[in-house]
Amino acid sequence: MAEHNNEKHDESRARIERARLARIFGDVLPETTSDEQAGAEDTRSDQWFDRERPPHHY
Repeated sequence: MAEHNNEKHDESRARIERARLARIFGDVLPETTSDEQAGAEDTRSDQWFDRERPPHHY
């Protein structure tokens, strides 16, 4: 029973610490970047370069 209370205390303390750090430093970075997320446009593909290439470079 004492271990269970210690776990709750540790979780509560960790939550408080994360909130304090968020107040000081702002939001944390996401786990994945936008280019890693599913459905993101692949900016390195040939199609992207073809669409973005200026007319004088054809």
